[in-house]
Amino acid sequence: MSDTGEERRKFFLTEYTGPLLIYLLFYIRLSTIYDQVESRKNFRHPVVHLACFCHCLHYIRHLLETLFVHKFSEGHTPLKNMIKGCAFYWGFTSWIAYYINHPRYTPPSFGHKQVSYAVLAFLMCEAGNHFINVALAHQTNAGNRTCFPSPTYNPFTWLFLLVSCPNYTYEAGSWISFTVMTQTLPVGIFAFLMVIQMSLWAQKKHKLYLKRFYPEVRRKAAMIPIIF
Repeated sequence: MSDTGEERRKFFLTEYTGPLLIYLLFYIRLSTIYDQVESRKNFRHPVVHLACFCHCLHYIRHLLETLFVHKFSEGHTPLKNMIKGCAFYWGFTSWIAYYINHPRYTPPSFGHKQVSYAVLAFLMCEAGNHFINVALAHQTNAGNRTCFPSPTYNPFTWLFLLVSCPNYTYEAGSWISFTVMTQTLPVGIFAFLMVIQMSLWAQKKHKLYLKRFYPEVRRKAAMIPIIF
């Protein structure tokens, strides 16, 4: 199956639209998902609403960046990879949303303080991810050579000093923060798998960066300083 950059863009739009809509279906507590009598009796902890806001914000950011920030080159995307990607994101979203929006959901152990710090960390990671993606989309050129993005006055870009793939660092931070905020096993498993996958992507990109931008990335880690 051959495709163009626009077709790849459509694939990512489909992949990210699914989790956004699926989560909202669980959030409104459809009668086909939860018992309506139990749903009306149970008070929703504020973290349930915050989790919905953060989850939607995450995927809306992805959708907007797919439309207006990312540049997609022509290439070959196997149909099986597209199906696997959608199944992974959509399936995990259903599992995550089911538990967080369940009438019997138990809020985090340390209450408001735990939720507040986690939300703050989540929002910072989301902002950082966006600014990094914008920087990557506007790489400068020196003569005929593309230069690796350099940190600017924006503090969120300073992570370029330590790692070559800070977008993955921030993405991992978002899901770890979301795990702490909601304190649910499904989110923890998803975050764990995402960190593993992103570390593999970061290592692969780091090797490409070493070939294209040596020595600018020679002393940088791939995703997490020192560890990766």
